[in-house]
Amino acid sequence: MNKFYLFKPVIFIVFIIVSVTSCVPRQEIVYFQGLDQAEKQLNANQLKSLKIKPNDLLTISVSAAEQEAAIPFNLPVTGSGNVLDFTSVSGQPRLQSYLVDGDGYIDFPILGMLNVKGVNRNELAQSLKHQISKYVQDPIITVRIVNFQISVLGEVTRPGTFDISDEYISLPQALGLAGDMSIYGKRENVLVMREENGTTLHQYLDLTNANVINSPFYYLQQNDVIYVEPNSAQRQASSYNRNSSVYISIASVLVSLMVLITR
Repeated sequence: MNKFYLFKPVIFIVFIIVSVTSCVPRQEIVYFQGLDQAEKQLNANQLKSLKIKPNDLLTISVSAAEQEAAIPFNLPVTGSGNVLDFTSVSGQPRLQSYLVDGDGYIDFPILGMLNVKGVNRNELAQSLKHQISKYVQDPIITVRIVNFQISVLGEVTRPGTFDISDEYISLPQALGLAGDMSIYGKRENVLVMREENGTTLHQYLDLTNANVINSPFYYLQQNDVIYVEPNSAQRQASSYNRNSSVYISIASVLVSLMVLITR
């Protein structure tokens, strides 16, 4: 029997191992390639353009030098003894929240129903300051969006939904919260989905290209969903039988025995 014929399976197995362990091109792995040539053309106001949407939860505090005059414009502070308890984990009382209804309105003390849909925090604060100034001298208005969440799914280390304490978060920061993409994540095709005015918008972003920083989806908004698609290697691996590695080991042993027997 031709010994070369017996060595063919060995050569085939070695070829598979070399192919699997071969180096992956830098272009498929490294983020923000060409960053030194990319021009960041973001409008200065883009970082301030997080708009208030229906179903958002807002905290609005009004203070002034004469605090007694500002009290009627604040929701009651609730504590652990109240059935409507909005206390923090530490048990300290905190302001109740305004729920933005489906039409974009909140019911504000004294001022009544206010349409806050489509404005950012600063714009709402300025509008409230103008109206409350009729009753309170030099009021200070603080507005926060307290239900800012994002979801990161797919080929990341820790997929899940994350609460964002700051108002601004970029796509790389969101991936960092999820432990970054795994080596099997498709970096040039990251999906960001967003609800806006009752419509679901989406965009695929290439994180290997530095120009991604100019995308309107680079900075995230409340309730955005990020999905990292598995690359072709991971998709192919998912189609393999779980016992494939066992079968390959058995085949390797049999081939080795055949070689020893024919010597």
